[in-house]
Amino acid sequence: KIDAEIRIEPKDQMPEAYRKTLVRQISQHAHSEVVGMLPEANWVTRAPSLKRKQILLAKIQDEAGHGLYLYSAAETLGVSRQQMIDDLHSGKAKYSSIFNYPTLSWADMGSIGWMVDGAAILNQIPLCRCSYGPYARAMVRICKEESFHQRQGFEILLVLSQGSPEQRAMAQESINRWYWPAMMMFGPSDTDSSNSEQSMKWRIKRFSNDELRQRFVDMIAEQIKVLGLQVPDPDQKWNEERGHYDSGPINWDEFWNVVNGNGPCNKDRLDTRRKAWEDGAWVREAAVAYADKKEKRQSEASRVEAA
Repeated sequence: KIDAEIRIEPKDQMPEAYRKTLVRQISQHAHSEVVGMLPEANWVTRAPSLKRKQILLAKIQDEAGHGLYLYSAAETLGVSRQQMIDDLHSGKAKYSSIFNYPTLSWADMGSIGWMVDGAAILNQIPLCRCSYGPYARAMVRICKEESFHQRQGFEILLVLSQGSPEQRAMAQESINRWYWPAMMMFGPSDTDSSNSEQSMKWRIKRFSNDELRQRFVDMIAEQIKVLGLQVPDPDQKWNEERGHYDSGPINWDEFWNVVNGNGPCNKDRLDTRRKAWEDGAWVREAAVAYADKKEKRQSEASRVEAA
């Protein structure tokens, strides 16, 4: 089926390794959407205007919805949502390392939208053609909404770049901090990736980590010209022979340090998620109780009508 470009559906037979790979990737993607709300939530109360606050709240709400779509897609593979949440809270499951960096200025809302969501779009558009049906279908709406997120992020930086010298400096400083972590979002280089090659054979993903990273480099190099700002890579230059921009070396020690739980905000992110889950227990319990009561009433009404 995969070779014939026919999507695999939940009730189809599939190799256990294929199922486990999908569970790992989709749940990690879901965790990233949910944890990804936290850096932006830091600026909801400090947004510079009511309009900016509304847009940021809408974006955070979108991310929550993306997490729900993806948890639902993963559940079709036989894993429970509770198990996925437990794996996140215990540190067993991973999420995108980019969200373990702090948001220090309003310009970071622009950098996250433009570069982080921009990198996500490059990763996610090919997933609309993923070999697993529920994942591919979930990605269609997610990609549309991520496109809005990227545009609003770029617009934030554009306004700052056209403002005072202090605002331009804020935008440049933010780009300097987020550019390299965004480059790392595509995962380790192809030679060091343990999952990429097999995922491409199964057509879960369509392009390698380094191919997608190169697209990101080329995209940012051109778009930043509109901002009149600089890519924080002194080694970046156009390679006429390759038809792409060359870039400098990535600090993979930093990448693995963050992935392994030692980033600037790893502990804070998980502590916040665990607290939110515990504080929200009464809401989940109330929802279950209401659903049970509603079902009981409907069942009793059906018996009365039948009598």
